[in-house]
Amino acid sequence: MIQKPKGTRDLLPTESYRWQEAERKVKEVLESYNFKEIRVPVFEYTELFQRGVGETTDVVQKEMYTFDDKGGRSITLRPEGTAGVVRAYLENGMGSMPSPVKLWYNMGMYRYENVQKGRLREFHQIGAELIGSSSYLADVDVILMANQIFKALNIPNIQLNINSIGCPKCRSEYQKKLREFIGKNLDSYCDTCKTRFEKNPMRILDCKEKRCKEFNVGAPMMIDYLCDECKEHFEKVKESLTALNVKFEIDSGIVRGLDYYTKTVFEFIDGDSGLTVLGGGRYDGLVQEFGGQPTPAVGFATGVERLMEMYNVNNPDAEEKKVDLYILSLGNEESKKAFEISEKLRSQNLKIERDIFERSFKAQMKYADKIGARNLLVIGEEELKTNSAKIKNMATGEEKEVSLNADEIKNLL
Repeated sequence: MIQKPKGTRDLLPTESYRWQEAERKVKEVLESYNFKEIRVPVFEYTELFQRGVGETTDVVQKEMYTFDDKGGRSITLRPEGTAGVVRAYLENGMGSMPSPVKLWYNMGMYRYENVQKGRLREFHQIGAELIGSSSYLADVDVILMANQIFKALNIPNIQLNINSIGCPKCRSEYQKKLREFIGKNLDSYCDTCKTRFEKNPMRILDCKEKRCKEFNVGAPMMIDYLCDECKEHFEKVKESLTALNVKFEIDSGIVRGLDYYTKTVFEFIDGDSGLTVLGGGRYDGLVQEFGGQPTPAVGFATGVERLMEMYNVNNPDAEEKKVDLYILSLGNEESKKAFEISEKLRSQNLKIERDIFERSFKAQMKYADKIGARNLLVIGEEELKTNSAKIKNMATGEEKEVSLNADEIKNLL
């Protein structure tokens, strides 16, 4: 038997209804902030992620699924959503739309990484991108929207951590100080960190190697080197969140794993596991990096698999919508009538089941009970003659007479 590849999973009907319910709630939050859905290709030219995500990131250096297509072009399965969305924004002339442009997505992502709980090689992200505003107000709005998602999903014990990683202007001075600090022990760092020392030393602070983490203790913090503009921007973000009673902590260790971030960065942490559930920040240089005009932007993404683990724990009573009506029929003419009624009721968004096995009366009754049908309608020879039948409430046993008319039946469901 052929099995699924390592790092992938099957989402079965016993779980998918919970995903649909959670995704519906998240979508309602995003749309309440006037964000609109975008869908981009599952693969892009590799250069898009090299330039956008950053050549010194773990994603580009270690985790991308990259291959040459039959035309010899280097193609990569998308490892994250922002680069593709910004490419689509530019390629489709969305800069001419009313600003800011607010986009959201729910897409599969692909990274070749160590498989562990809540982390797969094929995973899903829900993300949001607000393109066009440089104001701190946009940062606050996106953080508030992310916060609302956890409220909508009834997920408590979430900690918001924020930081500022400045702009290219103030980051240049900071990187000098950081290189001085790291340089004293550079020979003892892992090979990956050594390659990042000149290109982007901030990536070294994001290293997961134990010995590198130990050498990073006491490293200079970007927040202490912010220019006046970045400092004012960050102060206004903090003041606004405080005024809105949104609790947060300053975490100077947040640098995020992708190179395109500037100024405000943030993470929502699961208070029980300590794991990051949602992360994001501002990325004011990415549109220009892809060949567009200088355009500020801010966004976030959350891993759906990890989000669903928390949703399931905090919503144990969530149930799949049951079958509204099972129509039991015996005989050819009776089955035709059952088909007719079923289709009319289904067109009115009711969940209807009927026999398609030509089972016996007893077998159909047993099946209706197994699938948890809320109501039962029996159509036999007598019911067909009189054009009337009884609807039975399977929970209470109560029966009501009804004509074999779909509208009348609907009123009793």
